[in-house]
Amino acid sequence: MELRHLRYFVAIAEEGSLTSAAEKRLHTAQPSLSRQLRDLEHEVGAQLLERGARGVTLTPAGRAFLEHARLALKSAAEAVGAARRAARPPKPSFSVGFLTGQEVEWLRHVSHVLRDQLKDIDFRVSSDFSVEIAASLQRGDIDLGFCRIEPQPDVTYRVIASEPIRVVLPRDHPLTACSAIDVRDIEPASFIGYTDSPHVLRGIVDRYLADRSVAMAPTSFLDGIATGISLVASTGGVTLLPAYVEPLLPRSVVSRPLVGNPPVIDIAAGYRADNPSPVLKYFLENIDSLVTSRENDASAFTQG
Repeated sequence: MELRHLRYFVAIAEEGSLTSAAEKRLHTAQPSLSRQLRDLEHEVGAQLLERGARGVTLTPAGRAFLEHARLALKSAAEAVGAARRAARPPKPSFSVGFLTGQEVEWLRHVSHVLRDQLKDIDFRVSSDFSVEIAASLQRGDIDLGFCRIEPQPDVTYRVIASEPIRVVLPRDHPLTACSAIDVRDIEPASFIGYTDSPHVLRGIVDRYLADRSVAMAPTSFLDGIATGISLVASTGGVTLLPAYVEPLLPRSVVSRPLVGNPPVIDIAAGYRADNPSPVLKYFLENIDSLVTSRENDASAFTQG
């Protein structure tokens, strides 16, 4: 019995038709497929399929055989994969974590800096809340993290950008007529507040509001950028978010700058100084080109 016999049988059983299996799955002639099936049934010593006007159906023996045929094919595929992996030297891995949403802004710049290394490494990307990115750095689960400055004993941060906080609101909101919005003009009950998760953002906004003697009365609270945008779109509320959300906004949501000097929030590249990764070492040596590339993109976007 050969693996091709099992592949043919599984394809016929799943398609329920010799014709369909031959044309769609196996790209072979139906008469040849019929012969292969007869050879398989002869070797098994039992009829596996019932032929009928509407196609084929499994016999009791066929149903029992199908489960084991699938397992055999899966095991064969895994064996091939294991052999191929063993034949290749393992690639060193390099893991980067992004504060959710920041991968849109920074991943292409990271890939550009590491363009000569990517073919030789297992490059892994993830996204999460800022505190979780920092915790992953501390544990050594990731090599590089783009997040807020979250104090961790062994994590070093390099600030790579400072973003202004902007007002995010529905496109049909009356305040969208303003070129810049005074936070005092936001209806307190319409303001979408923050849970404990985005605590850096919450602290910056809280201080900004307190300095202007503004008291909001939120009834909805966001725990991340995506939740905040969704709440604005669904409730008609207003919130304050970092400028990097602009490319993520749906058509029903827009942003406006705050009047005067808006608060800013830092984004930092975090890493452990005791991480021996040569890829991390190369990245840190070239981090200035990452910052320059992002600044050039931001300048082009503003001029456009």
